[in-house]
Amino acid sequence: MPRARDLGIVIGDLPTGSTNSPLDVAGVGIGHATIHRDEAPPPEGRGIARTGVTCLVLAEDVFRRPVPAGGAVLNGAGECTGFLTAAEWGAAETPVYLTSTLQLGRVYDSACRIAMEVEPEVATEVVIPVVGECDDSFLNDNRRMQVEHEDVVAAWQAAMASRGSATPPAEGAVGSGTGMSCFDFKGGIGTASRVTPAGHTVGVLLMTNFGVREECVVGGVPVGRILGPVDSGPHAPPGSCIGLVVTDAPVDGATCARLARRVGLGLARAGSVAHHGSGEIFMAFGTGMRLDRDGRPDGTTLVAGRNLDPLFAAVVEASEEAVLNSMFTAPTTVGREGNTSWSIDVPEVREVLQRWSRQ
Repeated sequence: MPRARDLGIVIGDLPTGSTNSPLDVAGVGIGHATIHRDEAPPPEGRGIARTGVTCLVLAEDVFRRPVPAGGAVLNGAGECTGFLTAAEWGAAETPVYLTSTLQLGRVYDSACRIAMEVEPEVATEVVIPVVGECDDSFLNDNRRMQVEHEDVVAAWQAAMASRGSATPPAEGAVGSGTGMSCFDFKGGIGTASRVTPAGHTVGVLLMTNFGVREECVVGGVPVGRILGPVDSGPHAPPGSCIGLVVTDAPVDGATCARLARRVGLGLARAGSVAHHGSGEIFMAFGTGMRLDRDGRPDGTTLVAGRNLDPLFAAVVEASEEAVLNSMFTAPTTVGREGNTSWSIDVPEVREVLQRWSRQ
C-alpha cells in the first residue's frame, strides 16, 4: 500500500528524514505485534481479533538516563498512563506502548515485567510505563482479552531491533492500529518526520481512530465533503487519536508539552474537530538532552524561545502527513459481525485528488 508521498501528496515545506518516520531520530525504534484471528464467538472461541500492540523505544538506556517528556490533551475521553508523571517530573523512563482500550491493563502489566527484566532496579525504584489506547471495538471482539504478554514482548523486541533501520516502519493496519478506523476509512498507525534548518529531526507516530467521512481533508483537498457521508450500514463511531512526538533537539519537559500540543494542529489540517467521545492525547519526548535518575539535566544547552518555531512547524507538518499515511497504507479490513473499514486508496479517491490537482 502506498504512503501519501507515493501518490504525490506532499505536506508542508520542511524536508523529511530518510525514512520519513521517527526511526530518523537516532536510537528510536518502532515495533508491532499484530493480532488477526478468526475464531468462533465466545464462549466457544475468542471471536474475531483485529487488534495488537505497537511499541516506540525512545532510547535503550531510558531508565538509567530518562528523556525529557511532556503531554497535551485536545479531548480527554481516553487514557494514557505515565502522562501525569511526565507532567510532574518532565521525564519518561520507559518505552511507549499503544494498544486497544480494554487491553491497556494487560499491556501495562507486561510493560512493567519487561522493565523489571531489563533493569532489575525497577522493582525497588518503581516506574510508571507509558501506555496509550484507542477503542477498536468496531472491528475487534472485545469480549475476550486478545492480547497476551508474548505479544507485548514481541512488539518491544521488534522495536529494539528496528533502531537504526533505513527502512520505514510498517504502517496502517498493523500492531495497535489493526482495528482502528479514521474518517470512516481504515486508519491505524501512521508516521512521518521532518528535519529543521538547524538540523534537528522531529518524528511523529500516530494511532488514528477519529473523525467522520465528510470531515476528511487530504493535502488541502476536501475529499470527504466531495465523496459525501458513508452510505447506510454500520460504520465506526468518531473515536480517538494517540500522538507521539520524538526529537533529537535538546529540549526540556515544558518544551515537550508545547511540542505535543502542536499535534492537534496537524490533525485539524486533516479535518479533525475532536468529537465529544474522542481521546486526543499527545506526548512528546526529547533525546538531545538527558536526565539522571534524580531528574538533573546533563547540562546540554537547550533550544528555546523563537528557535522553537521550526520544531513546532515540523510537528504540525509531520502530524498531518502521519494521518494520511495511516490511511493510505491500510487495506480494507473486515472485522467482527462483518463490520468493514474501507481503504482510502480506491479509484474514487484518486480521481478526486487528480481532478482537484488539475484545477
